[in-house]
Amino acid sequence: MDSSAVMNHLPVEKTGNGSDWQQCKNVLCFRPDNMGDILMTTPAFRALKASVPGRKLTLLTSSAGAAIAPFIPEIDAIIPFDLPWVQTASRQKRDELPQLIRRLKEEAFDAAIIFNVQSQNPLPSALICYVAEIPRTLGYCRENPYELLTNWVPDPEVIVASRHEVERQLALVTSVGSTTTDKRLSLTVTDLARKEALENLARAGLRLTDPWLVLHAGVSEVKRRFGAEQYIRAARQLRTETGFQIVLTCSQSEWQYVETIRQGIGEKAYNLAGRLSLETFIGLIAQAPVLIANNTGPVHMAAALGTPVVVLYAMTNPQHTPWMVPNRVLYFEVPKQLRSRNRLLQHFPEPAEPRASAEGIVQAVYDLLGQQQTVPSAALTE
Repeated sequence: MDSSAVMNHLPVEKTGNGSDWQQCKNVLCFRPDNMGDILMTTPAFRALKASVPGRKLTLLTSSAGAAIAPFIPEIDAIIPFDLPWVQTASRQKRDELPQLIRRLKEEAFDAAIIFNVQSQNPLPSALICYVAEIPRTLGYCRENPYELLTNWVPDPEVIVASRHEVERQLALVTSVGSTTTDKRLSLTVTDLARKEALENLARAGLRLTDPWLVLHAGVSEVKRRFGAEQYIRAARQLRTETGFQIVLTCSQSEWQYVETIRQGIGEKAYNLAGRLSLETFIGLIAQAPVLIANNTGPVHMAAALGTPVVVLYAMTNPQHTPWMVPNRVLYFEVPKQLRSRNRLLQHFPEPAEPRASAEGIVQAVYDLLGQQQTVPSAALTE
């Protein structure tokens, strides 16, 4: 019997300091969410790898999460699966769930860690691990999970998220002895990706010797989308006052929305929506002087790459602000008809200031780039 099989038959502790986890070399990281969630978990992945030499991390994640995972050096293997309790663009068939469980059994994981945001229920994921006979499981939970989690951390964030997502997940793995002093987000960018990004800009007609920035106006949920008209007003002001060229990015499915913004801005605006591979897009963000975006995955890419970011932040999850990077956060309320029915997402800490506006975007860009302009209110009435 190999060592992993032996480990799968070792007795486990229900609670405790997690000392037995130091023997776990083959670990499943259960994070079936979007790109940004994966990126904000990378410091926890680093802690898991650093604490046990030779430890292998397999990430079970959504199709979107699986796209970014190859660029995260701490991840050794990926299992993509769109689970029915997570909002994703695609969906597996019902009869594929038993196939997933069989695969998890075959992998003979020593342990699994359930990473979830404060508003999510970890128990469906924990049940998958239980049925797959993974002997050790770690996760936050509000209620007693009994046999579903061998290492249960009572979730202290009951009504509203009170910590950044990075801190939440680092605290979780610390409970089983995994720590790190390097809390930066992790993302790899290649020289080829940087080169291809600049080549795409040049082909689009952008002058690389003149100032430019990236505006990522798209987002996976409409409730987190800031108004196109205000993006247009801010971009026109930046173009007029400082000559900024505006590089517009988004997914192919949002091309028409981005094209509407490009037409509203007018000259010196370039629509690259859907034209860049993810690797090339990472190369673009790595070289952008500043990124303007909704609260979405590229914000966390920018944070990992050290690119200053202005984020238009819908008042939903408060714990996803840019991490360890120069930034400005401008808040806006979600329209009533789009607000989540999840009551844990209906509480947002106040004051949520400053509030988002075209004027605020322009001033935030000036602040981050060290420019001295101040923006009078009247300047944005054109």
